[in-house]
Amino acid sequence: MKVDILIIGAGISGAVLAERYATRGKKVLILEKRPHIAGNCFDYIDENGILVSKYGAHLFHTNEEGVWNYVNRFSEWYAWEHKVLAKVDEKLVPIPVNITTVNMLFDLKISSEEQMKDWLEKNRVHTDNPKNGKEAVLARVGPELYEKMFRHYTKKQWDKFPEELDASVLDRIPVRTNYDNRYFSDKYQALPKNGYTKLFEKLLSHPNIHVELNTDYFDVKDKITGYSKLFYTGPIDRFFEFKHSLEDKLEYRSINFVSETVNQEYYQENSVVNYPGTEVDFTRIIEYKHFGNQQSKKTTIVKEYTVDSGEPYYPVPNKKNREIYERYRRDSEGLKNIYFVGRLANYKYFNMDQAFKNALDLFKSLEGRKKRKRIFRNEKQAVQRF
Repeated sequence: MKVDILIIGAGISGAVLAERYATRGKKVLILEKRPHIAGNCFDYIDENGILVSKYGAHLFHTNEEGVWNYVNRFSEWYAWEHKVLAKVDEKLVPIPVNITTVNMLFDLKISSEEQMKDWLEKNRVHTDNPKNGKEAVLARVGPELYEKMFRHYTKKQWDKFPEELDASVLDRIPVRTNYDNRYFSDKYQALPKNGYTKLFEKLLSHPNIHVELNTDYFDVKDKITGYSKLFYTGPIDRFFEFKHSLEDKLEYRSINFVSETVNQEYYQENSVVNYPGTEVDFTRIIEYKHFGNQQSKKTTIVKEYTVDSGEPYYPVPNKKNREIYERYRRDSEGLKNIYFVGRLANYKYFNMDQAFKNALDLFKSLEGRKKRKRIFRNEKQAVQRF
């Protein structure tokens, strides 16, 4: 088949670019090494009749009007304001930290935003420019909440204590001075009615798009020629055959998902319960039945254990990894018509909406420039004819 655009990976970045180029009349080939589309968003109906996500819960939220309008072209959505509980001192407390969290953990009776602000001000460690994750948390909530809710959870999630990570990792954790127990505060918070896999099926349904599953690009790359652009969404170090990682490799964190069927209507009172302490090895339990108020006599829970090996999910942001990535990034700039896009290729954490926007912006930057050149050329020709 004639291929204009070659895309490696059928997750958010690859699917968005495929859809955009296909609508421009380009023939697009996607190579996906997994046996399914949708990347880490892949979901399916399990043996209990429950829609579950194979790679962890994906909660869509955004303030970007353009992104929201775009995703609504491929699915109907239902409103979902995500809420998380954490088991701390044998109590289930809300995350993000808010008035209720502090009152429950410290047996207080804070009742106003001013009182909550005063409590935070008295407890936090004043630091203008946190140098690492520990300083970032201490500057926001102080040492007691740091120990109870953040120190060991971070170690379980990243295999590093907060002081071993960039401040940015923990600085984005929201802290509320009111009773708001929503995990996100974005204007749009929703889930696709039929799941993410159905959304991706529609996203990739254009006749100009062909997807090859169970196909590793590095096994077939010498057999594919003739394309004008290549978009790579996998780990950037793999593309360059780990040339800068002979001694210190880029670090990624993976997740081991352990699914269990529980013979009762519900296992826990909330869709997600975090376990920030050392009493268990897993980071959280997700009960998918809560999403969309699904009906089933049994329920499915998934325990998440963060591990070193396996499918890479999260880049590990610290100084050493940034320096290694920077070498690969410089190499990528020297390649013609090859573009690196997405969480693994850019070695950067993206929320879902950021991943959509990143791909849409890349397409616009590449093809919008061409469109402007064509308009200018046509205008110039028209002036000459006149």
